[in-house]
Amino acid sequence: MSKSPKIGFVSLGCPKALVDSEQILTQLRAEGYDISPSYESADLVVINTCGFIDAAVEESLDAIGEALAENGKVIVTGCLGARPEVIMEAHPQVLAVTGPHALQEVMSAVHQHLPQPHDPFTSLIPEQGIKLTPRHYAYLKISEGCNHRCTFCIIPSFRGDLVSRPVSEVMREAENLVKAGVKELLVISQDTSAYGVDLKYRAEFWQSKLLKTRMTELAGALGDLGAWVRLHYVYPYPHVDEVIPLMAEGKILPYLDIPLQHASPRVLKAMKRPGNQDSNLARIKQWREICPDLTLRSTFITGFPGETEDDFQQLLDFLGEARLDRVGCFTYSPVEGAAANALPDQVPEEVKLERQARLMELQAEISAERLAQKIGRTLTVLVDEVDEEGAVARSMGDAPEIDGLVYVEDGTGLKPGDFVTVTVEDADEHDLWASRTA
Repeated sequence: MSKSPKIGFVSLGCPKALVDSEQILTQLRAEGYDISPSYESADLVVINTCGFIDAAVEESLDAIGEALAENGKVIVTGCLGARPEVIMEAHPQVLAVTGPHALQEVMSAVHQHLPQPHDPFTSLIPEQGIKLTPRHYAYLKISEGCNHRCTFCIIPSFRGDLVSRPVSEVMREAENLVKAGVKELLVISQDTSAYGVDLKYRAEFWQSKLLKTRMTELAGALGDLGAWVRLHYVYPYPHVDEVIPLMAEGKILPYLDIPLQHASPRVLKAMKRPGNQDSNLARIKQWREICPDLTLRSTFITGFPGETEDDFQQLLDFLGEARLDRVGCFTYSPVEGAAANALPDQVPEEVKLERQARLMELQAEISAERLAQKIGRTLTVLVDEVDEEGAVARSMGDAPEIDGLVYVEDGTGLKPGDFVTVTVEDADEHDLWASRTA
């Protein structure tokens, strides 16, 4: 048998980019290429880049440079690939550059520089494709692109307008994942709550029933598959209210990831973001009345151009009232091509950082208070790792990579992907410590 050509692969960026990487790897294996664990043994390297903020651009360019130094033959794809001039100026020796979500273009570049093997291995690829996550959870991308034009963001210039996947296709993938042993489906997109708007919420048959291409209906159908279902990147549109009863019923996880970005109406207007402080506070109160166990995660930006101390205080006041469970905070980064770069009254870097620190100090107190309320409660957790010290797990309120963990003191007989019932013994501002419930 002839030796199969080997391809090294580097995946950078967000979970949406990770799904693109999974699709490329699945296609490479289906066509008979082997995946190399090192630069040295690879015949060629593919790098899926991120280009959202300057730090991500730098990380991507560094990864390309390292691959060129170690291997010499590099194909670049992903969000930074939408700006090929940036890549070629730094690394003119790369073989090819494609933009994000460009499976066929990547494969064409690979074929050009590393001919396709004669004996493809399609039959060896599982129905759900190759996954880069642990076996017990998987990202389920339901759409590409975004119809918003937030002034701090250039993602639509990379990934285009919203393009929703057919609901029957999403459900088929989800069903295959669950059959393969996935215990948690993490629903992702650039704007999950806009799912189906481009298709006018077209209905399709799924298991002899008509199912709308719409977030609420999709969430309900996914909840019937028997796995945890977690919603990410949900804009606070009015119809988001419809999924809260599904959470209260236990059909999907009581967890919402809503990127609010700010609370000052003036800053939100400059960002071209929906929502306002008063209506969001009212809805959060209503959601918690319907679903008391709801976990709310959000992200915010400090130091957006024109943000005054009064604007920032409005954000702190909002957090003080909203008592969000999980919060991420970034300082404003002037990304090349973003409309916000042209706004007046740019905020000094030291002020951005000082406000970020103040916000996270307040949020640490809130998070600690929210988690302390779980002490003494019995929870079902999903095991991620087991070692000699016990098990590392996550509760319904903890998404992988970005939220907290539950440390279980006794991991005897447990393995990743197991559900186990625990009693919470202690907490800090991030994590829980628990014992197994007899």
